[in-house]
Amino acid sequence: TPKRKNQMNYVEQPFIFKRGRKRIETLFSQMCDQFRIRNNYAKTFIGFSTRILSKITAITLIQHLNKFVFNRPINQLKVNLV
Repeated sequence: TPKRKNQMNYVEQPFIFKRGRKRIETLFSQMCDQFRIRNNYAKTFIGFSTRILSKITAITLIQHLNKFVFNRPINQLKVNLV
């Protein structure tokens, strides 16, 4: 994690790192809220991996549809598909 401005040895991060970090944090927050990625009641590792993979696949599909079909911002996951 980057240091804050009031900490010793603070170095400003490049813009591209800030943008990438914000996008990852936003996506993880959406996964936790909308897809309940933290609440997983799988009994086996295969069940766990299947559930996580299906949730990530659903997010990827929604992002693809938003970008290439509906011309919306990529991270609008709550918007209806139709």
